[in-house]
Amino acid sequence: MAEAQETDESLGVEVVLSGESEAAPSCPHGPTLLFEKVGRGGGQGRRFYGCSACRDRKECNFFQWHDEKVSEARLLAREAENRSKRPPFTQQQYCSRFRKFVALDEKTFCQDCQILLLPGDQDAHASHKADRVTVSQLRRPSVLLRPLENKKSNAQYLFTDRSSHFLLDTLSALGYRKVLCVGTPRLHELIKLRNLERKDEHVSSLLLDIDFRYAQFYSRDEFCHYNMFNHHLFDGAASGKVLEAFLAEADGEKVVMVADPPFGGLVKPLAHSFTLMAQQWRRLQGSDSGSADLPMVWTFPYFFEPRILECLPSFTMLDYQVDYDNHPMYKHGKTGRKQTPVRLFTNIPPRDVVLPSEEGYRFCSKCERWVWSLNKHCAKCNVCPSKDGREWRHCTACEKCVKPSWKHCQACGRCGLPDHPCGPGGAAADGCFNCGSLQHKRKACPHKDAQRFSRRTSGGKAKAPGKKAKASGRKLSQKPVFKSKAKRKSGAARRAKKMAASTT
Repeated sequence: MAEAQETDESLGVEVVLSGESEAAPSCPHGPTLLFEKVGRGGGQGRRFYGCSACRDRKECNFFQWHDEKVSEARLLAREAENRSKRPPFTQQQYCSRFRKFVALDEKTFCQDCQILLLPGDQDAHASHKADRVTVSQLRRPSVLLRPLENKKSNAQYLFTDRSSHFLLDTLSALGYRKVLCVGTPRLHELIKLRNLERKDEHVSSLLLDIDFRYAQFYSRDEFCHYNMFNHHLFDGAASGKVLEAFLAEADGEKVVMVADPPFGGLVKPLAHSFTLMAQQWRRLQGSDSGSADLPMVWTFPYFFEPRILECLPSFTMLDYQVDYDNHPMYKHGKTGRKQTPVRLFTNIPPRDVVLPSEEGYRFCSKCERWVWSLNKHCAKCNVCPSKDGREWRHCTACEKCVKPSWKHCQACGRCGLPDHPCGPGGAAADGCFNCGSLQHKRKACPHKDAQRFSRRTSGGKAKAPGKKAKASGRKLSQKPVFKSKAKRKSGAARRAKKMAASTT
């Protein structure tokens, strides 16, 4: 599920979040992001705008060079396309339709269009598949709606009841009475259901989600159409006021944010959006907040830990394993794997998050946090080292704990899988794409940002593109920006074959 981010790194494309004053052009998913193609040796490449939410250009084909002059006709065509992709109703209209729908004796839902049907809609949907719905089903729209499962854009994997109940129980025990649910519709539903059952323990919830279908079931104070990759509220000022009112902590009600982004999304834009959310929260609290941060819980696979901690150093990864109902592998039980790789990243003190002992978690007094039963404390590293749920072992040569399946390789001086490529011609010989060092990769290069920053501050400019660059620009505007290695190799093979045929 990390295909998009890994492709970004291998192609030398980076997200640029420099806070430039110029407004980014918009696609149907809101303001686009600015990317930069990075050449070998850290050379400054050409910049371009791409969709913030979709890594696959089959889902959103927006592409524009940063220095490109766009004609008026193209701007008008782009605006028309953006309008055509907007939801069929406004948030206010959805709320009005829902009130009428609840009053109906016979309630039907169109499975083809994923919409609640009013009497006047029946003729237009006569040939579609429609099911009757009950009041209890309306309280759980995530079960009624068909999940969106595109891994490279709006993948919609839903928490199991186990994970939802654990999160809500934990947050309630910590005293949080306002939960900002960013891409977590299951948690939002559970909070509303509990409020109906437990009148003495009310918890407020606001759902921010890019799936506008949820607007059919919730009021303006309960749902906002939101893109977490660019911190964009689609309804503008109206949704902005709702979010602002929710983040304000009145009468001692503490706020916590829980986010569950698509695993194919880029970490850097997500962390930037969450930072902006925290800054807004801090401004609303005034002088009372001091240097405090908005409490956050971010669910993401454990192998993204270095990138998340690079962007948000105050975060810690917990051992709790999050599972999903509609994911083929990331869930407990016979059909899933023994350990799901999804973890909780949070700035809440780890010792305060009590993990369920009945599921195999225990408290490590030395680390002062709850860990998985197989995560044994290492006296040499002075930490519970396991990330993936297995018991790790200490390698004396590497002076750190490694996965149990890894072996120390004398050729490259590090631990890895027994059949890993190493030595001349192997993957280890590739080294850093930026500076050429064999000791690290480009994403960990200490000179990466320094070189690019020095060129910009000294007034250096990218080399003007020639005919080849223009030709590649036309191709990029027609095909996906991020291609897999297999596609690039097959393309090179076809070009070589064509050249050989022309010479003969």
